[in-house]
Order: sequence, then C-alpha cells, then structure tokens
Amino acid sequence: MAYPAQTDYPTIIATAQRLIERDGVEQLALASLASELGIKAPSLYRYVANKTALLRGVVTVTIRQLFVAYDHALTNSAADAQSQMLAICHGHRQFAHAQPKNYSLALTAASDEQRADPASLVAMVLPVQAIMAQISGQDHSLAALRGMLGLIHGFVLLELNQQLQRGGDLSADFDLAVRSYLAGAAQLNTD
Repeated sequence: MAYPAQTDYPTIIATAQRLIERDGVEQLALASLASELGIKAPSLYRYVANKTALLRGVVTVTIRQLFVAYDHALTNSAADAQSQMLAICHGHRQFAHAQPKNYSLALTAASDEQRADPASLVAMVLPVQAIMAQISGQDHSLAALRGMLGLIHGFVLLELNQQLQRGGDLSADFDLAVRSYLAGAAQLNTD
C-alpha cells in the first residue's frame, strides 16, 4: 500500500478520469479510486473532501484539457480567424471523442458544486471569443460564440450517443455545419 505522500492531487484527478472513462462516472467511488492508487480511502480526504469535490476537480481539469486541445489545434491552423475557429471546432470534437465520458461530465455537470469556477472559464474562453470577434464583429462575438459552442457541443453529444444514424460521413457533416455557421457569423460583421 502506497503512503499518502506518494500520491498527489494531479495523480488523483488523472486516475479518476481514467476510471470514469473505463467504468463511467456512476461507478466511481472514493474506495475504488483509493484502491487504484494503492492507498487507503481515508487518505484521499487530504486532497478531496468528498465525491462531489472530486468530480469538480475532474470537471475543472477536463475543461482545462479541452482548452489545451484548442491551443494545440491553433498551432496547426492558418492565421486567419475562420481557419482558427474551424481548427478549434475540430479540436473540440477530437477531444470529445478521446475522452467521451469525461467530456460529457464536464460539459453537462448538473450541480453548481461540480462545475468549474466560472471566473476561470471566462478567462479561458476570452481568447476564443476574440477570434470569433474577428469573424462576427465585436458586438456579436458573445452571441456568435455561444451559438458556435451550442452547435459543436450538440453535434458531438448526438454523435457520441449514436443519435446520428442516417449514414453519411459525420466528419464531413461536422465540417460543413461549422463552415456554414462561420459563414453566417461573418455576415453579422457586415451589418
């Protein structure tokens, strides 16, 4: 059995994420997490007060990882705002496919106690909104960004839950939906 000092908060959260992907969030228990870490369950309380606090940590880290995926997507995109936003959207979808259960938890957390800190979310999303502002204009950037997030999140959740069953190439459909939305958002900038 490992000593509590041989674990740390990032390891606990990463292990919880792995267990959620493997077994689902409903199956995650502090006792099983402690066993996976090789420590006794009471040792976890040095790092997380309860399962709700643990899930909030998972949500917070998962959202940070999503924004890291955005940054990575941006490094491989062209410099214009349309290409950058398209890259972010594709990075979002790839991230959701890589961690579907953690993604779903993070973006559908029902209780305030499980959600990430709103101020940190705003800080992370402002650079993305600035890109959208180049497309839609500053006055429309928040609404356009919300619409974009709604589009990609809705598409991804339908896809992950196998609700898009009529055939076709879902990657091409996603790309077309995003490109169409961005073309419409660009029309706001001409008003």
